[in-house]
Amino acid sequence: MTKFEYIDRPGAVLELAKALQEYPAVALDTEFMRERTYYPQLCLVQISTGSNVFCVDPLADLDLNPLWQSLFNCELVVHSGRQDLEVIYLSARQMPGNLFDTQVAAALLGEAPQIGYANLVNRLFSIELPKSHTRADWSIRPLKESFLEYAAEDVEYLLEAQEKLVSELGHADRLEWAREDSRALLDPALYVIEPAKAIDRLRGARSFDGISRSIAESLAEWREIRAESSNRPRQWIIKDAVLLQLATQRPSTLSELGATPGMPPATLRKQGEVLLQLINDPPRRSSHQPFERPGEAEKAMLRSLSSVVAKLAAELGIAPEIIAPRKELADAVAGQRNLRVFSGWRQKVAGERLLEILER
Repeated sequence: MTKFEYIDRPGAVLELAKALQEYPAVALDTEFMRERTYYPQLCLVQISTGSNVFCVDPLADLDLNPLWQSLFNCELVVHSGRQDLEVIYLSARQMPGNLFDTQVAAALLGEAPQIGYANLVNRLFSIELPKSHTRADWSIRPLKESFLEYAAEDVEYLLEAQEKLVSELGHADRLEWAREDSRALLDPALYVIEPAKAIDRLRGARSFDGISRSIAESLAEWREIRAESSNRPRQWIIKDAVLLQLATQRPSTLSELGATPGMPPATLRKQGEVLLQLINDPPRRSSHQPFERPGEAEKAMLRSLSSVVAKLAAELGIAPEIIAPRKELADAVAGQRNLRVFSGWRQKVAGERLLEILER
């Protein structure tokens, strides 16, 4: 059973923030809820210094700014930290200065790219962690003791895991690879959604062109703004499938709009006229070039690149997608060069070779 200190008083937060200034690295995890909101709701912050574990309760009306400032002066050790970083960025309005992600590191040593924390702890230390509260509602107060114990375990072994992974990465001459990939997670652009670019999150719109694409872009932007301003999930405003139908079927009256399968009655009543305006007169014309199925030459090139990546990955003992997932290789075949495989350690390992093949 993990021992921890529960922090729910302003004075205790200040004491913890001051104490953390003495540590070069701390382990960090968060618990949050986002099923009923647009923004993730931060519900718990777990911190380990190696000798002590703390569970900080953001819902206890605490000012977390002193805590963030102390944490951001440390190296933060996380596992699969992208969602944690999103909720931290939204809470603190800034990014940590230094990060080490143990999932990223483990993948570079041959583990499954999405290896879970419990499986990593088991692999490194032969310790079985329970998974009993993975679906817990962390917004309920008071939190059960079993919930807090489960949350505390999520950071208990992180610093030890980092130490072991750093040693293995050093022997494999891949430590800088892990640090590079961890730093990439600190880009705020990963966590900020511009409403005008909301179409990029809409599956199924990639093949649209002309007026259908313009309508889809306008509707996606409208939905993003509505979801953000009301702090409700996008799908609660209007589902993707309905939005795509509106872009292709282009109803011109409230009656036709209401006949669209899945159209929420409340949205029709309150926003029907606005939707018709966006459908019948979108504010801008899209310059998007629709996705085109690759021809035989492009398919052959993609097979060639995939074969090279698979061979290099086998030599390194890592999954091919760590070097470059298939979609990224398809983008390279389509002419894109601002891709991850053409920068950093990947460029030296594979990117230069792939460019040679592409430019033949």
